[in-house]
Amino acid sequence: MKKIITYNLVFLLPAVLLLSCGRDAQMPSLKETFSKSDENPFGTYVAHGQLAQLFYNNQIRVKKVKLSTGLKDNFDTASLYINISKNFFLNQDELDMMLGFVGNGNSMFISSENIDTTFLITIGFAQKKITGSFARFASSEMGYTAVKFNPAHFYDSSFFGYYYLPLANYFTPAAEDSLVKVLGTNSIGRANFVVLFYGKGRFYLHCEPRAFSNYFLLQKNNFRYLQNAFSFAPSVPERIFWDDYYNKRNSPPAAKSDKTGIAVLLQYPAMAWAFWLVVLLLLLYLIFGSKRRQRIIRPEVPIVNTSVAFTETVGRLYLQNKDNRNLADKMITYFLEHIRNQYFLNTSNFNEEFISTLSRKSNAPEEDTHKLFSVISTVQQSADVGDQQLLSLNRQIEKFYKHKK
Repeated sequence: MKKIITYNLVFLLPAVLLLSCGRDAQMPSLKETFSKSDENPFGTYVAHGQLAQLFYNNQIRVKKVKLSTGLKDNFDTASLYINISKNFFLNQDELDMMLGFVGNGNSMFISSENIDTTFLITIGFAQKKITGSFARFASSEMGYTAVKFNPAHFYDSSFFGYYYLPLANYFTPAAEDSLVKVLGTNSIGRANFVVLFYGKGRFYLHCEPRAFSNYFLLQKNNFRYLQNAFSFAPSVPERIFWDDYYNKRNSPPAAKSDKTGIAVLLQYPAMAWAFWLVVLLLLLYLIFGSKRRQRIIRPEVPIVNTSVAFTETVGRLYLQNKDNRNLADKMITYFLEHIRNQYFLNTSNFNEEFISTLSRKSNAPEEDTHKLFSVISTVQQSADVGDQQLLSLNRQIEKFYKHKK
């Protein structure tokens, strides 16, 4: 395994140097992102690649969400969660999820300059070992600086160093016993890498993330530092998670940051009652008041038979002018036209055969039909038509219309 990683580093070193230094001969970015995709000096592109080969039997799963979300439905008992970041700050939900994850039998490797103080105090009081956060020297002078492993637990006790800001962070206190082991120290012997047994699992706490940066691991044999650091972890974990969320969190989360404005309101009983009352009233309005209101339908005016109105108007005109002759002729002409169109009879001769046929087709009594055409003949032969004759003609025609089929 060491040979495989050594051969890969032979090719990784020129690649990283070309990518970081060959771009217009500019100085590569020294921003400490610790991102697995960052090939600049203080990214973790090399570390992620080494871990993929070190745990070649596992697929490294990248988590881009907070612990309370990413581990919500996790029931593993032998998995490994890796976090390499500048800052590792948590809220209470994330802390509870992390403690549950490790207590269930999993391992968590945390390498960060600023590990959440509440977390350190919590595990310190629970195990009575780590009672404070880690300290950090104020020195910012560059020089050759190194870290090493505790020879009590590692065969390889050589120094692993590079030229940059001092690797001087350390935990205090960190006395060893059955629950806490000091795995590594800085150049002056202060503990900067410890393992703490918590529940059924383990916390690997490391306070020098630059020791896993591209720049550090590509110096001489420093790749062995990563191999040794993860040699205490399970050789074939159930699953491996790589955290890509907390390396972007640069400040502690605000108190109750996970609660929305509504959640804050519901904390107070009076506000909660008022809120649910408003919701209930809104629902009642939606149920009873939001039905589609039908627009007013205007009454439909029946279509007026204008031809009948016209006929009545013309009839009144003739009556007013006392032109009975003309009116009678038009009434007879209209009636005979109706007979021709309705019964297909010839109206030029009003003989017995015509009257009998018309009576049969129109369902009018033959006697009434005789009387009707007698009146018509009389009116046609009269030189002058009186009012009584005109009225009798109209009554006979109306009577005929009532009997027709």
